[in-house]
Amino acid sequence: MENGHGQLAAEYANKPAGYFENSRNEMLDFVPRECMSVLDVGCGEGNFGALLKQRDGDCEVWGVELDAKSADIAASKLDRVITKPLSTDLSEFQGKRFDAITFLDVLEHMVDPESALREAAQLLTPNGVVVASIPNILYFHQISEILIEQDWRYREYGILDNSHLRFFTKKSIIRMFENCGFRIEKIEGISPAVGMKFHVANLLALGRLKDWKYVQFAVVAKLSCVPTP
Repeated sequence: MENGHGQLAAEYANKPAGYFENSRNEMLDFVPRECMSVLDVGCGEGNFGALLKQRDGDCEVWGVELDAKSADIAASKLDRVITKPLSTDLSEFQGKRFDAITFLDVLEHMVDPESALREAAQLLTPNGVVVASIPNILYFHQISEILIEQDWRYREYGILDNSHLRFFTKKSIIRMFENCGFRIEKIEGISPAVGMKFHVANLLALGRLKDWKYVQFAVVAKLSCVPTP
């Protein structure tokens, strides 16, 4: 499963300092405490995995990271770091299964995120979960900027990150997971917008903009059936 990883790795190499350092504390509670083996796909410098190991001392955390510099740093914090695209064919995974596989702001960078989820399905324990955070293209301030400026402008960070290949709404996130044989256990908006403009707009829309409040959605999903190849 290549998912355009060669080009993506090259783009990552040009990202500004700090891009791979985020520890994502707000996602910690979405990983069940009973998960004793975790694969963090796109682990960056390993800070989220380090948080998991700090929270649950016996937790074994592996990482997948294409950016070589970040992978080297992560290797000092995690139990193992793989610098190849996620695939069940990798020799490192032979017989290995994980209680949780995390994709924190990762799926939107892939040409084919459904393939990544199907690969992940084969690496889960029977009761394992996928935990993901995915940007919401319907975020109020982003949509407002597009409508007012009538422009779609990429940046180094954020919802229109210049390395994002896919864009999601809450509905399309649910559909993607279901297409891959997963059942959504939880989907919750995170990093909400604050300010009068959103509240007024949502009021005028009779509450139909409620999903526009969030920068991202956090997802916890379990397999409901064997995913379609």
